[in-house]
Amino acid sequence: MLSGLVGGLVVLLGFWMTDSAYAPCNSDSAAVRLVSNVHLPSNISGATFDFRDAAARAMPAVVHIAAKESPQEAERKGEDPWSQFFGDDLFFRNPFLDFRPREGTGSGVIYTSDGYIVTNNHVVEHADVLEVTTFENKRYKAQLVGTYPESDLAVLKIDAQDLPTLEFADSDEAQIGQWVLAIGNPLNLTSTVTAGIISARGRDIDIIRDRQGAAIESFIQTDAAVNPGNSGGALVDADGRLLGINTAIATRTGFFQGYSFAIPINVVRNIVDEIIENGSFRRGFLGIEIAEITPEDVEDLGLPVTQGVLVVRVSEGGAAQYAGVLPNDVIVGINGKKVKSPPELLEHLGSTKAGDAVTLKINRGGTLLDIPVVLKPAD
Repeated sequence: MLSGLVGGLVVLLGFWMTDSAYAPCNSDSAAVRLVSNVHLPSNISGATFDFRDAAARAMPAVVHIAAKESPQEAERKGEDPWSQFFGDDLFFRNPFLDFRPREGTGSGVIYTSDGYIVTNNHVVEHADVLEVTTFENKRYKAQLVGTYPESDLAVLKIDAQDLPTLEFADSDEAQIGQWVLAIGNPLNLTSTVTAGIISARGRDIDIIRDRQGAAIESFIQTDAAVNPGNSGGALVDADGRLLGINTAIATRTGFFQGYSFAIPINVVRNIVDEIIENGSFRRGFLGIEIAEITPEDVEDLGLPVTQGVLVVRVSEGGAAQYAGVLPNDVIVGINGKKVKSPPELLEHLGSTKAGDAVTLKINRGGTLLDIPVVLKPAD
């Protein structure tokens, strides 16, 4: 009995010592003191990651677009060479030609309250019958105002007033790691919102087909889920401001596999404003051939920098030659902003038009020069 009593006292003493060392729920405990010494950044400790307000602001400004090709247009585009000899006689029509009209759906963003809508060119390029359905489920026939295929942009117009619009963000200030929302109509699932972060900027994915070298590709890359039907929809920041127009995905299956790409709104605005005013956009050109700087270039040409845009060739009679730009110059800035790669330069040029003046910061053999250039239209 005595041994059992002593053993019980030893066990109780052990429990008491263990409990006092690890588990007291008070401000003097070691555990509480350790946690209190961990200082979280203010922008993380107070974050709720709640995008309800941003979604509520943005969703009413995003529309569904149905783009159809009329039978007449389909037949015109697939014109049968036999018709040159036999006219429209169906008896002589080539049975192997397919004249079925094409149709598809996509998204758009209300650009102005009086009915101008921006979308992707590839959403509407095949169509001559366009229908827009708003967030409030109102349907409108739409007219094509103009396109700029080199940036995959198009502008539509519907007969409506007092439509909801979005405040514009400054896409030049967008940061990697920043939260964004993609809003559109993927797979005909209307008014769908997905969230992600900006995972890269200035992406050139060589997706815009362009034979004249005028394509502008400097996409915002995100991991917000985007699928077919999202094209032309809105990429907005956490405050619900329009940051870009969703355009493409990186995929081997045809569906989202981790990365999506949007045209920066600063590029969109200049092009769309010009289309609304004049029906078309005349992009400004420097008149140079450019390339990414490689380690071989640094060694072979003795370049003083490892980042920037290498001027490979200057076009005869072009804006750059007139201003004094030379081959092997390295463009490291434009209009006071740093430039590290060709897509970044194209992004800034994409928000200019013919006749605009820009100032290039050139590194020429280690000497920095500011060279003003008045942009010319394409030949």
